[in-house]
Amino acid sequence: MSPPKEQRRLALFLATSGHSGVDRIMKNFLGDLAKRPIAVDLLQVEGHGPHIHPVPDNVRRIALGTHHVHSSLFRLAHYLKTVRPDALLCDKDRVNRTAILAAAVAGYTGRLVVRVGTTVSRNLQGRGFLHRTMQYWSIRHLYPRAHAVVVPSRGAAEDLSALGSLPHGFIHVLPSPVVSEKIHDLAREPLKHPWFQPGGPPVILGAGELCERKDFATLLRAFAKVHKDRPCRLVILGKGKKRVALEKLAHELGVAAHVDFPGFVENPYTYMAKTSVFVLSSTVEGLPVVLMEAMAVGTPVVATDCPSGPREILEDGALGPLVPVKSPDELAAAITRVLTSPMNRKALMAAASRYDVRKATDAYLKVLGFSDVAALPEGKAAP
Repeated sequence: MSPPKEQRRLALFLATSGHSGVDRIMKNFLGDLAKRPIAVDLLQVEGHGPHIHPVPDNVRRIALGTHHVHSSLFRLAHYLKTVRPDALLCDKDRVNRTAILAAAVAGYTGRLVVRVGTTVSRNLQGRGFLHRTMQYWSIRHLYPRAHAVVVPSRGAAEDLSALGSLPHGFIHVLPSPVVSEKIHDLAREPLKHPWFQPGGPPVILGAGELCERKDFATLLRAFAKVHKDRPCRLVILGKGKKRVALEKLAHELGVAAHVDFPGFVENPYTYMAKTSVFVLSSTVEGLPVVLMEAMAVGTPVVATDCPSGPREILEDGALGPLVPVKSPDELAAAITRVLTSPMNRKALMAAASRYDVRKATDAYLKVLGFSDVAALPEGKAAP
């Protein structure tokens, strides 16, 4: 199982949902790692993502043989002790906690970097006592055992620093690897959905897990107000526990015939590129991937000013309206303004280029101790 000693190796321990923004970030990261002269081990829990097809030549998928993150501890420790990768990157608190403990059990001396993609204090509001206690404990007592923590935005960094009293320079704000030529290729693919055909009413788009923190209920209420004054339609991409409740709300608001829930779609970019305005209605984020993706294909956007990320991405509102969370009236007014006078598409695309996949991968590799590993010329893959 041990790799050749002369080959540098990076391990990624991930257990994503398979359809989240983190999945897309990590797929992009893995895709760019395929162009680097390093070996990559993708350590996975059964039934969890990210799911990548095909697997790049320099990526080795290793199933830990467990169905839960916590039960992976000793399997992960065995891997770290026998393979000894140069660095390990993991994401999300349960995964981070397990990785830090496994590294201690294995006596692992490589570079361990953990990632937190949300504004923790806000994300934990409304969670159970045990969940909150475990995450606060791990941030304060386990995270300092890692070499660094990566977060996607300044707001998330400030929040984490306040919670954990972590050492100066320990938290790194890195751009998420989001924008690539692949997004633009996918955006140009045809879309068969009947509402996106030329000549129809404008379509408003939302996308994400149908859960409480994405607050699509506020988007539905705002849409109902916009729809009273002008013909328009709403499409919400994604799946989740709130779907039935959201469909019921659409009926109660009298707009069910003008709202569609297509579920999870493999290519959201073709929807984004053909919609009139993309709306982020979340109550909490880290750095919302969907907002960057919509801008990358030139789509005008509206976002809640939630902690954290939208204000940074939209440059304090210069690139699109920012409205308070859970404010249907203000969200409706902002959507109407953008439908009437949309932002320049080229300006949005230029702003989104800050989240270029290659530049972001370079930043991650620097923190992981691979700063000397440059990407190979276009068209070449890592050996």
